[in-house]
Amino acid sequence: MAANIFGTDGIRGRTNNYPIDAETILKIALSTGHVIGKNLKSPKVLIGKDTRRSGYMVENALTAGFISMGWEVNLLGPLPTPAVSFLTKSLRADLGIMISASHNPYEDNGIKFFDNDGLKIDTKIEGEISKQMGNKPQLVVPSELGRASRINDVLGRYTEFAKISIPASLTLNGMKIVADCANGAAYKILPQILSELGAEVVSFAVNPDGFNINEDCGSTKPEKAQRAVLETGADLGICLDGDADRVLFIDEQGLLANGDQVLGLLARAWMNKNLLNKNTVVATIMSNLALELYLAKIGVSLIRTQVGDKNVSKCMNEEGLNLGGEQSGHLILADYSNAGDGLITSLQVLNVLVESQKKASEVFDLFKPFPQSLININAQKCNDFEKNEKIKNMLEDVQHSLNGRGRILIRKSGTEDVVRLMVEHKEKNKLQETIDTCMSILKKKN
Repeated sequence: MAANIFGTDGIRGRTNNYPIDAETILKIALSTGHVIGKNLKSPKVLIGKDTRRSGYMVENALTAGFISMGWEVNLLGPLPTPAVSFLTKSLRADLGIMISASHNPYEDNGIKFFDNDGLKIDTKIEGEISKQMGNKPQLVVPSELGRASRINDVLGRYTEFAKISIPASLTLNGMKIVADCANGAAYKILPQILSELGAEVVSFAVNPDGFNINEDCGSTKPEKAQRAVLETGADLGICLDGDADRVLFIDEQGLLANGDQVLGLLARAWMNKNLLNKNTVVATIMSNLALELYLAKIGVSLIRTQVGDKNVSKCMNEEGLNLGGEQSGHLILADYSNAGDGLITSLQVLNVLVESQKKASEVFDLFKPFPQSLININAQKCNDFEKNEKIKNMLEDVQHSLNGRGRILIRKSGTEDVVRLMVEHKEKNKLQETIDTCMSILKKKN
């Protein structure tokens, strides 16, 4: 068993394979129940899920484990990840769990953990849970077994919570919006809330069958939604991922706006209203260099963290900041939510759009991103770029040769057995040249 079962964002893998098999999930629940509940009286956990068929298996295995450890289990059913974060704090639970593999296909599933403040659990706690999995569980006596119950109207509670983030006067009357819900957790709530605010909604990927989550739809595959925006003459397209913690936007011309562009948009809007804490934004090392230059131009500082919303959130909390996120569209708006929240981000963008009385293409046109490419390399076919000094020196030489006009970033994925190579360059022709050079260094020779 791995020393640490956790990856970049909770635990993730292919269903019915380690660690997303019933036996391991039961052990995860038993170990988590012990580590977090050992000093608690009548501990309570909330469990939500997205629309994958495998969610039933994961949910029941978790439930059995926590009940065996004396926990009260509240089942929330299908709902967005940020709703679990919100409800964990709102309902005074000791732990929140979201069953989801986010933007991954239906074959995968995962488990995300939130503490009693609705924040991702600390890395130290993850390590303790992983260690505890090697020990024999200390089960409670029969009289102290927990119980499970289902909480109704959680979507209604979360909807009202999300709407509080925008002015009560905001209406979307006269707007047509394509809502791509990725056949995922927000398939009901996003079209509903947009309609309540007055928009004409063209619903897309809102018929989950347990196997079609993220299939040719959502934030990782927005092409069909882009065509739908053009074909219907929509003013905006909104593309969520399977658990609705990330979002991309499509302007009326069918062009995508990613997390970097949304960070720039909200940073400017909030700064102009004196709402941006310390005039500073947090992003990861993956965010485009053009974003950093744009923010500097308008007087906003940028702090970069390692990849992962947990790292962004931690930095925001430590620095007292209220805006941060990832290029993927995973944005944290700390004044409203402790987790990446695609719905609240959408409402904030719509508020800026309505107030500006401009087209989406004009509002998102803040900077031109440097050409950037992200390549996944099979980890088994990749040289050791972390320990091999020769490889490290060769890659450093490539970075130096870019003369500040580009960047290379190489990291091991926390969720897949791949090495991720990101190359960015102001000049498109130099981008491919740099990619080829890096690939020749990284790939093992046969």
